Amino acid sequence: MDNKNELFPIVDAEGTVVGSITRGEAHGGGKALHPVVHLHVFNSRGELFLQKRPAWKDVQPGKWDTACGGHVDYGETAEEALLREAVEELGISGFRARFLGKYVYESANEKELVYVNATLFDGPVKPDPDELDGGRFWTKDEIAAAIGTNILTPNFESEYARFFGSGNGQLS
Repeated sequence: MDNKNELFPIVDAEGTVVGSITRGEAHGGGKALHPVVHLHVFNSRGELFLQKRPAWKDVQPGKWDTACGGHVDYGETAEEALLREAVEELGISGFRARFLGKYVYESANEKELVYVNATLFDGPVKPDPDELDGGRFWTKDEIAAAIGTNILTPNFESEYARFFGSGNGQLS
């Protein structure tokens, strides 16, 4: 279960820290902008790894999502959070992430400044059963067929279209 008292930074649209907030407050509908990191993991066949969110998550439980994603802890940089989350969730390290951009994502419960990264990785991916409900590599066609069927998170669908749509379905 997520620690509702975990401390996150509150940031402005550029990512400058302007305060702090607990996880419970961040996800409680107050809409304080807080940073998160996403890592899209492609293999050399052009397939994209997606994680299955566990049923106990407070946001989008049971849905397929970006390979790795997590909050930036208070006092941590986005780069540090990305490396930490990749080890914690997927058991991967030693990869080179490419920063693709950032954007603000707002849902009914929260507002996030999302730092989007991608990597090409052919090593073993070992989802941590305490963090995820598994994961697997998906083909571009499988992702296209799943979009709009309510099995993927809305955030993933939006981000995938933004960064990899229109023929850019893999990391080059």
